[in-house]
Amino acid sequence: MTRSQSLTSLTVKELIDRFAAIGIAQDEALLDNETAKFNKPYREKIAIEIELRDRPGDQRHHLMALYEHPNVQVRLNAARATRAIDVKRARAQLEAIASSRHFPQAGYAGMALLAMDDGTFKLDSHLPPRK
Repeated sequence: MTRSQSLTSLTVKELIDRFAAIGIAQDEALLDNETAKFNKPYREKIAIEIELRDRPGDQRHHLMALYEHPNVQVRLNAARATRAIDVKRARAQLEAIASSRHFPQAGYAGMALLAMDDGTFKLDSHLPPRK
């Protein structure tokens, strides 16, 4: 299925729910030490970010609702996906995850913070340009 066939027909809520499900699957893969299984949904996660970004008004702000999700990987994914639209709130979420000592996500959050601080991270550099 192409992006236009699958994601464009979904509501924002359905996209957010799918984004959360990907985070949960990634967390389970991490716990089982299955790197390939962790990486497999990456493209779909990015496709969801792109779909939300490209909708009128940049709908990625809805991902911030996941900052309260019980799963730390879901929160980490949401914080990383929303840095470009609310860097202050995303940073606070990353700092909370980093200080939680819930590894490996705490380490990933710490690396995201370092990339923000040293200029390595460029807003939306992981996404293709808008249409």
